[in-house]
Amino acid sequence: MMKKEKGADGGAGCASAVKEVIMLDRIPDKEQMTALVGESLYEIWIKLCALIDENYDMDRLWNKGGKAWTYEYKYRRGGKTLCALYARENCVGFMIILGKDERLKFEKDRENYGEEVQRIYDETQTYHDGKWMMFEPTDTSLFDDFVRLLRIKRKPICS
Repeated sequence: MMKKEKGADGGAGCASAVKEVIMLDRIPDKEQMTALVGESLYEIWIKLCALIDENYDMDRLWNKGGKAWTYEYKYRRGGKTLCALYARENCVGFMIILGKDERLKFEKDRENYGEEVQRIYDETQTYHDGKWMMFEPTDTSLFDDFVRLLRIKRKPICS
């Protein structure tokens, strides 16, 4: 089922006037997300959504999370994905895919990223369409690096 709505006031995403496409029967609400990931990780989810929303004007798509995740919340614009958030029991994921040119930009600036981001970059397999880097944040300590990675993919609206 696919339906389009403005904003996500009742859902667990971040509310704004950006188009949201739902590929689920129902958007998970705050209670469902809190029950799934836990109170502290739900707060991380909300803060990460807010960080992305304040810097990027993107369409947001809810979908099933595949085999490994319960939900996927993807940020896209013009057919290109900026990043995606994932949720499953007691876990939140943040994925960003770096293509060839984007990997070169990262490698040129890698010393400005924290050890964990560098380690995940190095350990992530490179496919024909890029490096699919998955982070599982438990606090906001990697958010500055996430912002830097997002800037490699797309300039923020207020740079």
